[in-house]
Amino acid sequence: MNLITTITISVVLSTILAIVSFWLPLMSPDHDKLSPYECGFDPLGSARLPFSLRFFLVAILFLLFDLEIALLLPLPWGDQLSSPLMTFIWAFTVLTLLTLGLIYEWIQGGLEWAE
Repeated sequence: MNLITTITISVVLSTILAIVSFWLPLMSPDHDKLSPYECGFDPLGSARLPFSLRFFLVAILFLLFDLEIALLLPLPWGDQLSSPLMTFIWAFTVLTLLTLGLIYEWIQGGLEWAE
């Protein structure tokens, strides 16, 4: 397959998918669909209400462990490197540090939702 054919197929498929994505959603708005989602807070009240910093803690923990998974996904191919033992030692070190950090947060009560 030459380059022109590949580009043509890509453009046609992208255009079809973009058009279908506008036609597929149901256009029957109701009160729940039109109201903004604000993490359980009343969106019509004051914007200066204090909220718990635990939202940020949970978000940061999620990003941390999501990043950990992304870094460990290529690990099965690490045995093809020149020093696979060193790769697995570094992976074990990263997992140990993250596990110790999670245990510390748990012991300190940072993961408790209710105060």
